[in-house]
Amino acid sequence: MRQKIDYLLERLLIVLMSLLVLDVLWQVFSRYVLNSPSSFTDEIAGFLLIWVGLLGAAYVSGKNEHLAIDYFAKKLSGKRQRHLQFVTRIAIAFFAISTLIIGGSWLVYTRFYLGVKSSALGIPLGYVYLALPISGMLILYYALAIRQK
Repeated sequence: MRQKIDYLLERLLIVLMSLLVLDVLWQVFSRYVLNSPSSFTDEIAGFLLIWVGLLGAAYVSGKNEHLAIDYFAKKLSGKRQRHLQFVTRIAIAFFAISTLIIGGSWLVYTRFYLGVKSSALGIPLGYVYLALPISGMLILYYALAIRQK
């Protein structure tokens, strides 16, 4: 299951990052070569950046390659180090549940309920903010799953 999630997440991030690069290239080309900047590319870039950032954070969290200050953790003995890792996973799980899943779901719900749409594209912002609860569920899954070696 974990390998399938990793694979799908990797492919999705590749697609989103590729779209982001193409969008920014088009923006630069249309602005400086055509002298007619595209009005919607800034908004698309911002939305793609949200998705890439949050899903990328979930991905590196699953690979245990996220930014960490482990100076003190490396000085601990094996048992204490495992205990600290457990406490860290619980803290990450709490953050994922309280902020990303619950808070993000509330944000998505209210954006859809209030009918808030983006200014240039006119798409419901609830779709953009879906990145929060989705990445929260992935981070929670990775925090609770024991990595098989």
